Amino acid sequence: MPYRRTPAVQARIDAQREAVLAAAVGLLSEHGYTGCSMSAVAARAGVATGSVYRHFPSKADLVVELFRTVVSREVAAVSEAAGRQAGLVEDIVAVVETFAGRALKSPRLAYALLAEPVDPAVDAERLVFRRAFRDVFAERIAEGVQRGVLPAQDPQLTAAALVGAGAEALIGPLSEPAVGPGTVPALVRFTLRALGASDGDHARSHQPGPAADGV
Repeated sequence: MPYRRTPAVQARIDAQREAVLAAAVGLLSEHGYTGCSMSAVAARAGVATGSVYRHFPSKADLVVELFRTVVSREVAAVSEAAGRQAGLVEDIVAVVETFAGRALKSPRLAYALLAEPVDPAVDAERLVFRRAFRDVFAERIAEGVQRGVLPAQDPQLTAAALVGAGAEALIGPLSEPAVGPGTVPALVRFTLRALGASDGDHARSHQPGPAADGV
């Protein structure tokens, strides 16, 4: 009969795999992909290098899974921001502020996700990553067009352009030792103008009463 792992054995294997990924996330945040060697990840996780290879046959396999793990957290944070229902324009602003704010708080990690040279397999995952963010934007833009809050436009095209422009705009600040306080507000203004909304729409969404919801 083929060997079947007991629940306890499987739980230990799963826990070790999670420990390896957590170690890799830490190294990625501190040193980028170059710091995520199999031996360095093993040392950080407190396991033998061979144990890392049992979970991930190559560094490419590890890095792809690492990228997916980190990006899923970022997409979840942005999706949550988009669904706050603070007002349509305000929700779009929240997406920009969340995306940019999280990047600027963890610049080394953000640079790794957005721009650091990587293997083709990770580049392919980057496309998935950008599409996920695009879809979050596009859903809110489409609703804005339907409700007459935003002018007619192609939500998918606008959303893709905003994600690309936002990522490109952040790459420079991410490499700076200090980020100016105007970076995120400038991105918000750019986004509103690109959408055809006004800064006044954003300002009104902060006011109490019906105007806060009636974007």
